[in-house]
Amino acid sequence: MWHAMWLRRIDNKIAAVRQREAEQEHGRRRRPPVPDWIVELGIGTGNPPTQVHIGDCYAAAKRRRPIDRDEARRLLTSGLPACTHCRPDQRLGILE
Repeated sequence: MWHAMWLRRIDNKIAAVRQREAEQEHGRRRRPPVPDWIVELGIGTGNPPTQVHIGDCYAAAKRRRPIDRDEARRLLTSGLPACTHCRPDQRLGILE
């Protein structure tokens, strides 16, 4: 009797671990791709842009939106600062 109870507990634990791993894999597959460029947004009326980053920059804040290459170049050439960590201005070939 005890053996059957322990086997049932072990089987339930294995099933729960497999279910959790399947859910994590499903989440990884459904995650949207990292954008090439992002603009960090500030606090305040209209969330003004504050910095341009490469899409996978670790220093980007949570308030951000993806942008395309042309908009990144436009923002940088209009005077918006580039991130000092990922240096999108160098990647885009914009010299200061």
